Amino acid sequence: MMELKVPSAGESITEVQIGEWYHAEGDVVAADQPVVVIETEKATLEVTAPAAGKLVRILKRTGEVAKPGEVIGEVEPSDQPVSSAPPKPAREQPPSPKPAPVPPSVPTPAVPAPAAADEVVRMSPLRRALARRLVEARQAAALLTTFNEVDMSAVMTLRREWGELFQEKHGVKLGLMSFFVRAAIEALKFVPQVNSEVRGEEIVYHSYYDIGLAVSTARGLVVPVLRHAGRLSFAEIEQAIGGFAERARDGKLTPAELQGGTFTITNGGVFGSLLSTPLVNPPQSAILGMHTIQERPVARAGQVVIRPMMYVALTYDHRNIDGREAVTFLRRIKETVETPARLLIEA
Repeated sequence: MMELKVPSAGESITEVQIGEWYHAEGDVVAADQPVVVIETEKATLEVTAPAAGKLVRILKRTGEVAKPGEVIGEVEPSDQPVSSAPPKPAREQPPSPKPAPVPPSVPTPAVPAPAAADEVVRMSPLRRALARRLVEARQAAALLTTFNEVDMSAVMTLRREWGELFQEKHGVKLGLMSFFVRAAIEALKFVPQVNSEVRGEEIVYHSYYDIGLAVSTARGLVVPVLRHAGRLSFAEIEQAIGGFAERARDGKLTPAELQGGTFTITNGGVFGSLLSTPLVNPPQSAILGMHTIQERPVARAGQVVIRPMMYVALTYDHRNIDGREAVTFLRRIKETVETPARLLIEA
């Protein structure tokens, strides 16, 4: 008998939640075929069958809690080939007889409406961890938010003129996020306090730029980290972002990809958000919020013109970042995105 065990998900993970079982007891599974999903507070993992056989016992059901190394199921080995044929359709049922008509002289009794019922769903480990960290961020840090707006005309023109050639050469679209990642790195270099964190009575200034990119999934918000982003080209940033999005959607992000980070960027604009105050991802000290692009009237050289504008927000920890530094950082973001050619000069 082969045991299905909860895999190790990192030193800090002491408890996991059993997710969806892909097979029921009695099903035949192939070697290395995913059998069940394990949810941790950082990522989701799949447990695969160590060899071909029959799933004979499920010891932990969906929603139950288990510990790393605990046995959650058993597979009976088999040398017979696993059939990939689709399941047979259920037999067609005969039509239900029509109810007898009610005579006109007999009034139809009123059917009472069913009472509305609440649905109680246990939080996933990821959602519980997210909730805990958000509360910690508000309680442990002195958070403030400053705002600005960015004229996206130059970036949109550049993407329109060079986007097709960029995709042909690199196999990935030239998105907005790479501009903001590069602009954030330049701003972090200019205002290093934003790339620092508070540890007790000390402030730690990071000399590297690991940028967290908030990604929304069906299971909750995850923040994969773009390591040493200051060394990456536009194409490498876009390729990494595409990989994060795909693995986040499929639940394939590893715990290592979700750890660390010195600064985070979140884009509520993909959902149509016009303005928001993002929350810092501890132990980081700041987060940049992007929002939807909206055509608005603005003054240029004494004339009112229509431009594609985006509000941006920086939430920061006032313990180690002063208002002047936060405003300067956000202005640097604005200046860099509005004149993207400077990214080539300062790269």
